[in-house]
Amino acid sequence: MNPGITSIPSFDDLQAAAERLAGVAVKTPLIRSPVLDALTGGTVLLKPETLQRTGSFKFRGAYNAIAGLDSAQREQGIVTCSSGNHAQGVAAAAALFGVPATIIMPEDAPRLKRERTESYGARVVPYDRATGDRDAIAADVVAETGGVFVAPYDDAGVICGQGTTGIEIVGQAGEMGFEPDTVLVPCGGGGLTAGVSLAVKSLSPSTSVITVEPEGFDDHARSFRSGHRERNPEKSGSICDSLLANQPGALTFEVNRSRVAGGLAVSDEEALAAVAFAWRELKLVVEPGGAVALAAVLSGKVETKGRTIAVVLSGGNADPTVFARAVGVS
Repeated sequence: MNPGITSIPSFDDLQAAAERLAGVAVKTPLIRSPVLDALTGGTVLLKPETLQRTGSFKFRGAYNAIAGLDSAQREQGIVTCSSGNHAQGVAAAAALFGVPATIIMPEDAPRLKRERTESYGARVVPYDRATGDRDAIAADVVAETGGVFVAPYDDAGVICGQGTTGIEIVGQAGEMGFEPDTVLVPCGGGGLTAGVSLAVKSLSPSTSVITVEPEGFDDHARSFRSGHRERNPEKSGSICDSLLANQPGALTFEVNRSRVAGGLAVSDEEALAAVAFAWRELKLVVEPGGAVALAAVLSGKVETKGRTIAVVLSGGNADPTVFARAVGVS
């Protein structure tokens, strides 16, 4: 259910989202690790959205998008597609507004994410990620229920909610006496990147924003190089389940193409190593998709020596089996 390109949000729109989210979303901290600084030779500032409501940044965008609807629209119910983090964000936000939510989720989504989505009262409709068409299923649900579709990333309200993460990064870094040289953002459909890039380039124009994706699913990196939206050859196959969008969103790519400096990719093993590092050294639970930006730092794929790097840890809803594999627990 691609809405097509609509107007690119403004920084004023991001500030309005910040006002809506005040007192509802968690203003997650920006933290440093002496071990990480010593390892990299730079200053690494970590934004643990793992501590956000529902365990990922997705709550910000979901709540902002639903808050932007009028009461009559909300009462018809909310419909979306998600492998788990946006699902939980929408389910939790819909519950706060007292309205129903239906979530189209792949059958191979981590059980924890499905169960937590259902715990907020949402109805989950499963589909086969490899052969199913989630957009068509969602369209059928919308036609059946009259609900409002809230896209996982290609939605201005969602983008603005995610952009509050970037506003906080720049503000918190400034309070610590730093201006980031680079902000690394885990990237699936590009909504978080779009919001963060809008915020960062408005508040700190000299700071570069770089996406990080799983190897084999680096559609943003390839799209930035080619100048148009590239598709991934496969729909599944990475342990980073939260970052497996087929291609950049139409709206998100229009935002990002002029604001993002480029893209990096990390292997599943590098992502798992970052999960283990976060648990061991930072005492944080991070899922593989949420750890890819940290993985880019740890694997030396971004210059860190003498530089200030902000890293978004985008989600902490780790599948227990995958987490145990990462940290070496059998």
